[in-house]
Amino acid sequence: MIKSQLHVLWCLPMFWLASFSSAAAQSQPAPVSYASANQVNTLLGNIEQTSQTTLADLNKVRVEKWKTDSGVKRQTQGDIDALSRNLQSALPTIVNELRAAPEDLAATFKLYHNLDALHDVFRSVAESAGAFGSKSEYQALGNDSEAMDTIRRSLAERMQNLAAAKEAELTRLHAQLKAAQANPPAPAKKIVIDDNEPVKKPAKKKVPKPPTAAPTQPPPQ
Repeated sequence: MIKSQLHVLWCLPMFWLASFSSAAAQSQPAPVSYASANQVNTLLGNIEQTSQTTLADLNKVRVEKWKTDSGVKRQTQGDIDALSRNLQSALPTIVNELRAAPEDLAATFKLYHNLDALHDVFRSVAESAGAFGSKSEYQALGNDSEAMDTIRRSLAERMQNLAAAKEAELTRLHAQLKAAQANPPAPAKKIVIDDNEPVKKPAKKKVPKPPTAAPTQPPPQ
């Protein structure tokens, strides 16, 4: 059951996401502010650093030496393998998606959902290490679990603020649409050209005749 949480990561049971996507498709996306981009880069950097530390600590765990039965060892080792695969493959892909679109609400929720599932499984492995493993294994995994939970909470707070901003933007677009429907623009004037109307010939210009010369009189005798 724990492993299944790592595979169900792409469900988005938030119906208002469709409204935001539709509104974004009808308007040009607003440029990402420096503060928002900086916040996302900091979060993603912390995720990548924590992921590398967690992978190193998971590789140091020696489940085969734990003082417990083979069923618990097999279950825990399977969880560790699933965590390692997610940290090496699925998580970097989602991180890159959000880095390319810092204010994409769907990508933000996808990353949060993945971190939430990882944290649940990782906490179970850390508790098993505390019960059956060495003290160093438990301390390392416990620190990684706390770091992952801190990042998850920060991402949840950002997602909440981003959703509020998207809702405000949707409200503004809805108000603009109602105003446009209440005051439609005046219809444009149409110019009709009749192709059957005979073409008027240009009037000929009258050329003035030269004046007639008066007869010359003979000189007096």
